[in-house]
Amino acid sequence: MSRQIIVGNWKMNGTTRDSQALVQALLGKVTADGPEVVICPPFTQLGLLASTVEPSPIGLGAQDCHKEVSGAHTGDISPAMLTDLGVSHVILGHSERRQEHGELDETVREKAVAAAKAGLTPIVCVGETEDQRESGDHFDTLGWQIKGSLPDGFSGILAYEPIWAIGTGRAATTEEIAETMTFLREELIRQFAEAGKTIKILYGGSVNDKNAASILSIADVAGALVGGASLKAEAFLSIISAASAA
Repeated sequence: MSRQIIVGNWKMNGTTRDSQALVQALLGKVTADGPEVVICPPFTQLGLLASTVEPSPIGLGAQDCHKEVSGAHTGDISPAMLTDLGVSHVILGHSERRQEHGELDETVREKAVAAAKAGLTPIVCVGETEDQRESGDHFDTLGWQIKGSLPDGFSGILAYEPIWAIGTGRAATTEEIAETMTFLREELIRQFAEAGKTIKILYGGSVNDKNAASILSIADVAGALVGGASLKAEAFLSIISAASAA
């Protein structure tokens, strides 16, 4: 079994003091022989935390990037700027970016191409709304998102986050996750042939220290994209332990 990966998405949270305190609580407890662990703080904290986590097994990720290397793009961050800081992963196409900033599948795909060219591992998010699931359109939605958001030759990570479960405290049931993971794997193989068998799939959406063990034991779940629980050291470490045991 391949090594699982636990990614902490801090979203728009983390002052300098709080970020340092959280990372210090993780240092020494995240070991190289456990699951791969990546934290994704806000852009403002990346430079500060890069030197803090550098000697440890904790990886550093970003929450977004632009598709261009440089240029007149006020307020944006390029993939090259991220690698310059020691960032290794970048979350792309999160539903909050799609909904709040109008990002389309094409936009996400272009960013994924740029990230990979810069040496970053893109973590591309897909997920359906509650209406799409209740109407039975969720698999069609996910299939089209994969087709539109993942570029040819994609070798990054896919993260499945049902939009109705993000930040609501309502995670999908193990049966719903298992069924969706089977579909996602089949879809990846359909679209990417042999390469689709090895693309890691993470689950996200109200993952916490209470449900992590059952979620991470589901076939084809290669880890978790963790939101709110990643801001609490004890809860995040508990999820990491669950990945070790999965």
